[in-house]
Amino acid sequence: MQGWTVSDIKLNRDHFRMLLLVSSASPCHPLQSKGHHGLVVSPSEIKTDNGILGRGRSGLLTTEYLEVFGGNRLSGHVKISGAKNSALAVLAGALCSEQELSLQMIPDLRDIHRMVEVLQSLGVKVKRLGAGNVTVDASDIISVEPCSEVAGKLRASFFVIGALVGRKGKAVVPLPGGCDIGARPIDLHVRGLQALGAHVDIMQGKVYARALNGKRITGGRFHLDFPSVGATETLMMAASLADGETVLSNAAQEPEVVDLAQFLIACGAKITGVGTSTLIIQGVKKLHGTEYRIIPDRIETGTFLIAAAITRSSISMSPVIPSHLAAVTGKLQRMGCKLRQTSSDGLLISPSRCLFSTSITTRPHPGFPTDLQPQFMALMTSCEGRSVIEETIFEGRMRHVEELRKLGGKVVVNENVAVVYGRDQGSSLSGVSVTATDLRAGAALVLAGLGAVGSTQIQGVKHIDRGYELFDHKLRLLGASVERRASLPVELMTV
Repeated sequence: MQGWTVSDIKLNRDHFRMLLLVSSASPCHPLQSKGHHGLVVSPSEIKTDNGILGRGRSGLLTTEYLEVFGGNRLSGHVKISGAKNSALAVLAGALCSEQELSLQMIPDLRDIHRMVEVLQSLGVKVKRLGAGNVTVDASDIISVEPCSEVAGKLRASFFVIGALVGRKGKAVVPLPGGCDIGARPIDLHVRGLQALGAHVDIMQGKVYARALNGKRITGGRFHLDFPSVGATETLMMAASLADGETVLSNAAQEPEVVDLAQFLIACGAKITGVGTSTLIIQGVKKLHGTEYRIIPDRIETGTFLIAAAITRSSISMSPVIPSHLAAVTGKLQRMGCKLRQTSSDGLLISPSRCLFSTSITTRPHPGFPTDLQPQFMALMTSCEGRSVIEETIFEGRMRHVEELRKLGGKVVVNENVAVVYGRDQGSSLSGVSVTATDLRAGAALVLAGLGAVGSTQIQGVKHIDRGYELFDHKLRLLGASVERRASLPVELMTV
């Protein structure tokens, strides 16, 4: 991933333009340039929106926000992108293979860009061939320590520790970043790697792991106290190249975990029990290249289902794997939505004008996904009656509540339980300015804006861009009134 320098900056009170030129700077060693007004811009401040290897665009020195005008009915068809969380894991898993890989349905997202930068800092060659198509060549890994500047901002970058320890026998990886939605410890990753014969130290914000024999980790048995998706994926990658058999019990069963397992199997890994809580992995010496298609994003699918429900609109979507969303579609049906499979991978939702309250408890798959809890809360404010949400996965996943209250949602929170009062019990959404505190909270606020009266301005668009490909564009294609706008930062207003 190339860095960016500012060639020219022109400022006044009404206009703010940046003309960007590509530089050859590494993201880990950025060139910095002062513009005409003394502003310094580094690559970490420049957003790319033209593909994984795309060009920068003006706007990152401004504050981007979305303006949503509520009241529009949606109609038409939406194309679902590849699963972000699956793509991140598969890109990390590419480090296990010594041959070139061809990947399809890789979404064009900020988090994906960062993961590509992490891989490139290790010597991996990544090329984008077209929409969603990427080749990855990890045949010549030149380092076992990814760029801290990038890796520290992306929690999924920590997954490379499993692939690197499995293939190279050692790794040095920064402690993970990502959405601030509560503690997501790495203790299961660490203890799992130790069970596979790795020595692990944590010093000065980095995790140092190496095979005890200096060459190859060994198979072992490990029980996960909690079915952590990240730990399961990390250990599965490491065990695929370990010496001997590994048994992981109480493993995560999320579709993204299954997708990673199927990818590794396509590369030559020997894994059984895929989709169950017990994975048996027989280590092999090396993995080969393959072509692989990422599964569609079930969270994006669920978000558009909720968008249809909150606007009382009928829309279709594909590609979809209905079994990945059974807990969500079941709740929507009980609330008064009709869902029909239109093809092997197509789904149509037709909500009733009057939707009823419900209760959800977030659980690991196949339970209700925590990544759709904020969006469902927005929907509940438009229903009849009183709904209840119990969040059991992340203790910090109620930070969107205050923003929903600003819009007129009546929500009472007691620790990890939220009571949501419907429109017949005090909730009445009207547009105001709100702020996205994380990825899914941002999506929830956009959906609330669709169902609100008037104009809603959502700050913190960068969070939404981390996980939804062309979100506002797709909504506009369905008939929503959603505009992406940029305003001059306050500190530059007097220039």
